[in-house]
Amino acid sequence: MTRRPSAETTRERSTIDPAGTPADVVAPAPATRRLISLDAFRGWTMFWIVGGEALVVGLRALAPNTLTNGLVYELSHTDWQGLRFLDLIWPSFMLMTGMSLPLSYAKRSLTHTHRQIFMRVLRRFIVLFLLGSLRESISFNHPYLIELSSALQPIAVAYLAAFLLVRKSWRVQAAVGAGILIFYALLLAFVPAPGVPAGSYARDSNLVLWTDLATVGRVLPEHWGTVISTLPTISTTILGMLIGELLMTGRSAAYKMKIIGLVGISGVALGWALNPVIPIIMKLWTTSYGLATAGWACLMFLFFYWVVDVQGHRKWAFPFVMFGVNAVAIYMSQSIVPWHKIVSIFMTPMTPTLGSFEPLVEAMVVLGVEWLVLYWMYKRKIFLTA
Repeated sequence: MTRRPSAETTRERSTIDPAGTPADVVAPAPATRRLISLDAFRGWTMFWIVGGEALVVGLRALAPNTLTNGLVYELSHTDWQGLRFLDLIWPSFMLMTGMSLPLSYAKRSLTHTHRQIFMRVLRRFIVLFLLGSLRESISFNHPYLIELSSALQPIAVAYLAAFLLVRKSWRVQAAVGAGILIFYALLLAFVPAPGVPAGSYARDSNLVLWTDLATVGRVLPEHWGTVISTLPTISTTILGMLIGELLMTGRSAAYKMKIIGLVGISGVALGWALNPVIPIIMKLWTTSYGLATAGWACLMFLFFYWVVDVQGHRKWAFPFVMFGVNAVAIYMSQSIVPWHKIVSIFMTPMTPTLGSFEPLVEAMVVLGVEWLVLYWMYKRKIFLTA
């Protein structure tokens, strides 16, 4: 039997307190209205991948100072242990993948059986997995079927795993998510391997690296983990699913924001508290990294939810929504379409005139061209997102 959302979930309701503040507005039901804040958050996150970083580099070239140097620093991955802004991008996508799952399931369950939805999820898993293979094969100039260090394949795996829990209670979902993180922490802490002592998080000696060599037979540049480090990404996706289910309830927006905020702060605090024992390392997706980044992702989404869906300020977010509703399309285009090369061909005659402005102007033009292509797709209702 297919579980259908309750009448309270599927109809729009809004209430305003006597003071006239929107803090207690009940969010529109996702089954009947799209969550614009999720699209905006996804687009804002994607923005930094497809051109935001180049934009900041262009600003630094024009005006090198403490601020621009700091921004460029935050827009590069941590070498090994630690946390920078760019290290939050991938976990944010895992969280958003989980959030979208119950929203889309509630909508599709009105017209489809669970089996039909599962088959669609399975097809989506295969497509995302193969797109990940294609992207990395192009990047490394060599065919690779399994490339779990890139975002698409872990998203595919976590998306399918989370779907298997979509009809379970939130307690079961939370227990599975927490259990995965605990299991992964214990695995790295107490399981040794040939030449690798238990509890080692060194770049050249850790269980994740050994497992990759034993299974896929290679080590990625910068020692990014692949096989077993995909496991904890599922926990972040399950957390996203729990938030998505919270947003579908008839609770007030104030209550929802309170819960998301508490979860976010708790995740950041717990992740950093564990850091002395379990170091925050993105390339191994350690448990402390998973907790801290999931917490930050919750807090960033909370800002978009409050501004866009609660306060109703949507116009400013529209440029980001274009990147959000076609996230996979623009992400894949980075490997297939040489945006910068195409733009630079037409900008070459202007280079002497632009001088030090050239990197900034080129970054702006590339972003503009990408955005116009996405806007064209949007107007024709062509959507490809994770």
